[in-house]
Amino acid sequence: MKTNIRPPAIPLVTVDPYFSVWSMADRLSDDFTRHWTGKRNAMTGLIIIDGTPYRFAGRVEPNAENYYAEPKAMKQQEVQLTPLSSTYCYEESGVRLQMRFTTPLLMDNLELLSRPASYVQLSVCSVDDKPHNVHIYFDVTAEWCVDSSDQLVVWQQHEEGQLVVLEMSHEEQAYLNRSGDDLRIDWGQFYLAVEKSPEMRTYLASAEIRKQFVRKDEIVASLKGDMPQAVREHQPVMACTWDCGEVGAAEVSNLFVLAYDDVYAIEYFGDKLQAYWKKSGTTALGMIGDAFAEYPDLIKKCTAFDQKLWADGVRSGGEKYAELLVLAYRQAIAAHKLVTDSEGKLLFMSKECYSNGCIATVDVSYPSIPLFLLYNPELVKAMMRPIFKYAASDAWPFEFAPHDVGQYPIANGQVYSENALEGQMPVEECGNMLIMAAAVCLTDGHADFATEQGELLSIWADYLLEYGLDPENQLCTDDFAGHLARNANLSVKAIMGVASYSLLKGMMGHSAEAERYKKAAEEMAIKWEELARDQDHYKLAFGQDGTWSLKYNLIWDILFATHIFDEAIIQKEVSWYLKKQDKYGIPMDSRAAYTKADWLVWAASLASGREDFVSLIEPLWDALNETPDRVPFSDWYDTNTARQMNFQHRSVVGGIYIKLLKDTWALVGKKAL
Repeated sequence: MKTNIRPPAIPLVTVDPYFSVWSMADRLSDDFTRHWTGKRNAMTGLIIIDGTPYRFAGRVEPNAENYYAEPKAMKQQEVQLTPLSSTYCYEESGVRLQMRFTTPLLMDNLELLSRPASYVQLSVCSVDDKPHNVHIYFDVTAEWCVDSSDQLVVWQQHEEGQLVVLEMSHEEQAYLNRSGDDLRIDWGQFYLAVEKSPEMRTYLASAEIRKQFVRKDEIVASLKGDMPQAVREHQPVMACTWDCGEVGAAEVSNLFVLAYDDVYAIEYFGDKLQAYWKKSGTTALGMIGDAFAEYPDLIKKCTAFDQKLWADGVRSGGEKYAELLVLAYRQAIAAHKLVTDSEGKLLFMSKECYSNGCIATVDVSYPSIPLFLLYNPELVKAMMRPIFKYAASDAWPFEFAPHDVGQYPIANGQVYSENALEGQMPVEECGNMLIMAAAVCLTDGHADFATEQGELLSIWADYLLEYGLDPENQLCTDDFAGHLARNANLSVKAIMGVASYSLLKGMMGHSAEAERYKKAAEEMAIKWEELARDQDHYKLAFGQDGTWSLKYNLIWDILFATHIFDEAIIQKEVSWYLKKQDKYGIPMDSRAAYTKADWLVWAASLASGREDFVSLIEPLWDALNETPDRVPFSDWYDTNTARQMNFQHRSVVGGIYIKLLKDTWALVGKKAL
């Protein structure tokens, strides 16, 4: 496969909201690598070819103390993305270098999905029929294990069998010490590991080591002075040098593993929970050993998965759609943390990145679920469990569903809007929870998961019956647009929430109740059409003639095959969207020239014809390809300029998979019972 998109940012190490590092430039040598928040989490790659030094990863920042000319950047030929890997290819002075970053986020293996280990493979060969002497240097800085560079770190080295493992950590190990959005982890241990060999040497050193390598001086192996040391002042690094020797046409490779043991991952209603990979007592060094041992098999599985997803994406919506799927995959997963509660039940905790840092946000989970319904619906259940637990407790005072259960990584109860009634999203979250419950049970083929939560689902369905058709002035998931009364798209969600409950009751064998809720949803849909109709489209809000919006919530009527809304409504909306496109996509509604990428693809997926779908999603591809804002996939952007409005690194990009889900379910005959 060959991707043509120029990603706004390229995923390198993508495990969870804290262990997530990206390149936010066209070439890996154009900038420091960065945490998804934009703070520097640097890595540096240097190569000496026949005595001449070049730089292939990161920058080398000279200062008054150790100034020297930064080595010239090696010529980067291309970068290729797959769902699980990012591969940089370079050629210089007759030598080809390939640097492949792989995080094996295969959802059919949850222990692997949770494993905080990411691979960097370096491969070199001659391409001019001449031998070349090659020496490679690679390092990562202590910035990866602190929130700010004024913090102090300590370090040590381990030998574990055939591995050498370097370790750095913040001197103060205050687990789960605070919550928030623009924060990086400052507890736990960060590792760089390599296999022992005569050609490989490892160092715990200051950044001075880079100058020593380039000048071919003797490398000083230790950091100057005693532990701990400030990151900013001493620039500590974990580094390796690989003497490749004389390189010919046969490729030679070496493998590096970057890993992070956060010790404790989530605080969940007072319990400090460890990551899922630790459930059987695996140690960090054991986990790293497993990562090396399993690499040959894993890389084959990753390649097979990458090829299948690409082929499925092209078949569903063309190559540009497939490229959107590729760009969304690792980001959607890495905005979560996988843990189990005290009863051993799976929890998949999202962080509402670049927003307010909320954890397990319902209206962040809802748009993300198409990806997880396709590859492991157990993860959808794991998103919903924290909300069910909190809503059933005495701590939740309302008859509708909560928005969240805290602020990442502290999940001790909702923080959004300080629980003030006017700041809630009553119809939004009730509809989301009911639709998600129906979707996951439909995927399972039975309603066992919903049966466990029957009382709450019943309360929420009845709430939508009473308040959902013509919503009062309130927020919806698009809360950045402000409060809106009589929101027509929110009304669609309420109707589909009621329809979802009908579907669930039918799967439970309660046919009379199923018919009652289905009939109620159908009657609501008839009234909706009357209230929302505005000549050749449907309104943003009832009573507001001349307005419009994306009715993205209608997609579930197609996916569930419930036929609550007349097909002509959907056809009319799609025709309208085709008329209203700006250069970079359809605005979310008539109020402003911005859109949400997830909702745009949901609205495009309402189209019955492939040509219309492609026409509606290609401007999104253009926006990502051309935006000047170099950040991980932003889901909220300006449709005239492609500029980021806000948001980045959010799990909602899993919603891009809605068209693939629609086509997959159609093939296997998924339908409401």
